[in-house]
Amino acid sequence: MGNTMHMTVLGRTGLAVSRVGLGLAALGRPGYINLGHADDLARDYDVAAMRARTGAILDAAWAAGVRYFDAARSYGRAEEFLAAWLETRRIAPEAVTIGSKWGYTYTAGWRVDAAQHEIKEHSLANLERQAAESGRWLAGQLDLYQIHSATLDSGVLNDRAVLERLARLREEGIAVGLSLSGARQADTLRTAMAVRIDGRPVFDAVQATWNILEPSAGPALRQAHDAGMGVIVKEALANGRLTERNTAPSFAASRRRLEQVARAHGCGLDALALAAVLAQPWVDVVLSGAATVGQLQANLTALAVRWDDATGAALEPIAEDPRQYWSTRSALPWT
Repeated sequence: MGNTMHMTVLGRTGLAVSRVGLGLAALGRPGYINLGHADDLARDYDVAAMRARTGAILDAAWAAGVRYFDAARSYGRAEEFLAAWLETRRIAPEAVTIGSKWGYTYTAGWRVDAAQHEIKEHSLANLERQAAESGRWLAGQLDLYQIHSATLDSGVLNDRAVLERLARLREEGIAVGLSLSGARQADTLRTAMAVRIDGRPVFDAVQATWNILEPSAGPALRQAHDAGMGVIVKEALANGRLTERNTAPSFAASRRRLEQVARAHGCGLDALALAAVLAQPWVDVVLSGAATVGQLQANLTALAVRWDDATGAALEPIAEDPRQYWSTRSALPWT
């Protein structure tokens, strides 16, 4: 069975999306928290080289049928690189769906060893500033604008001025969503689902972390999907922890189980992890975070994995307590 990309509609947004999308978090800036990221970039952080690398991966994704691309203001030059590629390849707005995010400002100054890589601020002023910036780079191409890592403690879901501005963005033709992070993703999502302006839900899509190690948001994501929200899943590979690169002794038993199941399916660990997401009936898009063409091609073999209930049951024991998972994630180094 070959890799066949299927298209679907992202919930009530009406946007056409491919089941596998490409996230640009690891492509638009020198530093990121994926295991082995520096090696992926060959430690070549020249802007022109990174732009060319991003273009090559976007080309490979496009050729494979990927039609959803995801960026953010805090992903360094990701929006710039994506905009240049769209223009160079003359890709019409109606042929692709583009999402981006606001709420974090990139502060690393193109350095891997920066003391702080990004600053979170969910204020109206920051929304206005970053929406204008995203609009300049992606003029006429931006389809979905998301709050970046909305949490209950940030207060953004209670900020009437921000919510009204987001509602106006939707009136201007841009779908509105939010991305989630942390052990309380489900609580944040359920709160967001109840937010309304003029009687209408503000959020039409959600992007959340769900993977074999951290499946706790699954019931809430199913609820959101059933309510008409589009569902995008990020970090399906747990920032590289669900790949061959995870050699941590504490993960050895889980890795052996993963390898056993992957061998039975004739696939790599990355494809197995992505297939687990694609098997969830409430998922519209799963993001590949590939930083090389080879990684992207390996990720796309997930489309050919035949998932069944026995496979899911075999992998359930490696799920971690959400607090443990997010604590481990927060300790990953920027490389």
